[in-house]
Amino acid sequence: MGLSRKLSTLALLFCLLQSPFSFGWGNEGHTALNLVAARNIPPTMPRFLQRASAEIAYLGPEPDRWRSPSEFALKNAQEADHFIDLERVDWMKPLPAGRYEFYRKLYDKRAGTQGNADDYLPEHVGLQPYITMEVFGRLKAAFREYRHLRELHQPTVPVERAIVFYAGWLGHYVGDGAQPLHTTVSYNGWVGPNPNHYSTEPGIHWRFEGPYVAANIHANDFAAMMHAPEHLADPFRQYLDYLEDSHKLVERVYELDQAGGFKDKGSPEARTFTEQRLAAGSQMLLNLWYTAWIDSAAAEPEHGKPAPPKLTK
Repeated sequence: MGLSRKLSTLALLFCLLQSPFSFGWGNEGHTALNLVAARNIPPTMPRFLQRASAEIAYLGPEPDRWRSPSEFALKNAQEADHFIDLERVDWMKPLPAGRYEFYRKLYDKRAGTQGNADDYLPEHVGLQPYITMEVFGRLKAAFREYRHLRELHQPTVPVERAIVFYAGWLGHYVGDGAQPLHTTVSYNGWVGPNPNHYSTEPGIHWRFEGPYVAANIHANDFAAMMHAPEHLADPFRQYLDYLEDSHKLVERVYELDQAGGFKDKGSPEARTFTEQRLAAGSQMLLNLWYTAWIDSAAAEPEHGKPAPPKLTK
């Protein structure tokens, strides 16, 4: 390979690593978030899961490893899974539980919109809560299979591996939801009226979740903020509440950045804020794991069972 080609390759790698979308929370943040959740798995859940904290932590950044241009189809298909611009759907309350009804409502809105109609394309709005609930569903189904195999006294190692993967994979999206800039059109520079003169230049997204977290925040810094897991009676609605809570903090991220909070060692206020957001992500992740485990004990509805005939006079 000639020198010019080598330099071009190095330049491309540098750009990818510096991109604000290369990682959500960065490798370190996602790893720590998953690790803290895994260390708090209660003894009432399967022991193999408690012992898999290293694997679960490693899987925290996994979906960001699927975002290289070298795997175009993979990158393109799941790019919108990492965010949702809640401002674009504030007219759609409540959000539907299924992604295809969500698509339909967005396309209906787009058809009646003058101006920037493409703002309502699903890939521009983001699909964060839908991929999260879909991976949660995979985890719950795998827990159900684990219980079934245990009842039959059959080997469970293959399904245990699937459970660990789903648990770690789920952590990535829950972690993204804890980062306020994954919930807003102002994801990488303030958009719209700006009386407080927040930065409109690209850079805040990665400055906050990448170098700052990597240099300053570790798992032990927010581990004490965790509490015992809670069963979620309505996982989808409660996850949406979690996203809304994160969205309310968008302006706080900009305030901290404006004050230099994410530069070098940052400020005590920025550190506390970041630890609280990572802890919120770990807690929601733990709650979802626990809920999937508890709910997997319920009897599975029979597949394809016909509905009873309607009585007629």
